[in-house]
Amino acid sequence: MQPLVSVVIPTYKRPQLVKRAVESALSQTLDQIEVIVVMDGPDEETSKVLGNIEDTRLKVIELPTNQGSRAARNAGVRAAIAKWIALLDDDDEWLFNKLELQLEAGQNSQYELPVITSFITVRTPKRDGIWPRRIPEENEPLSEYLFVRNTGFQGEGLIHTSTIFTTKELLNKVPFNTDIQRHDDWDWLLRVITQKGVGVEFVQQVLSIWHLEEARPSLSKSSKWQFSLNWIRDKLDLGLVTPRAYSSFILTEVSARAASSGNIRVFWILLVEAIKRGKPESKDILLCIGMWIIPPKVRSWLRHLLTVKLKELSI
Repeated sequence: MQPLVSVVIPTYKRPQLVKRAVESALSQTLDQIEVIVVMDGPDEETSKVLGNIEDTRLKVIELPTNQGSRAARNAGVRAAIAKWIALLDDDDEWLFNKLELQLEAGQNSQYELPVITSFITVRTPKRDGIWPRRIPEENEPLSEYLFVRNTGFQGEGLIHTSTIFTTKELLNKVPFNTDIQRHDDWDWLLRVITQKGVGVEFVQQVLSIWHLEEARPSLSKSSKWQFSLNWIRDKLDLGLVTPRAYSSFILTEVSARAASSGNIRVFWILLVEAIKRGKPESKDILLCIGMWIIPPKVRSWLRHLLTVKLKELSI
């Protein structure tokens, strides 16, 4: 039977995590699907674990060499046979009705090539949270939705990879960039939103779980801020981000990585860059200063305390 949705899961040497991801996909209320796991290089243990899953909808592809998750994801897209594709990271999982609800939204979308997303539970050892904290406003540029921080809370604007549901046509037209080290989801979103007939729509329910405590150390969490700065500069030069989004990304995202260096000279470099080429607001600068003078653990504690107080006030 022709699948309605192809699920693409790149993985590399995380057999138990990808097993959980696969099982969450195969347990969907929408059962007319195929689940494509792309092993990013030879991986005997993962092959063994997946081989024990007795479901003909599961397909496993093994790449000859380790090429990175972006190349693995693109390979899965090429192998997919359904019109619709849902992306899932190997350390995340889905709620049982995700594909059913997103397929309905996609089929009824006002856009020719929709990107359907949803809310996500962010799970850490200490607590669960629901992100994003808001959906885009009408006519709000996508770059500003993703990068502009109006509060001190994380996850204000978010489209996580494991929530993305779109067409094979769009993913073939705009594949993931295999030349970058990180920011691949943002990079893809900023490029696809410029395409004719593309628009982002939210299913306003929690449909995925992002397991932050189980994510392996990654480049996206490293203190190598220079890559992030060069990346956002390139996006500004290409016209993919607004000056407002550019300055906010530098003063929050780049600064969050750079602050761990303790080099105050870098603070001034980033501040000058944000003012010179962007359009920062006072709250961007205040957030940046906070990242440099308040240790990460203290910032996390303060955010948690504010979250608790706000919940108490809302009861």
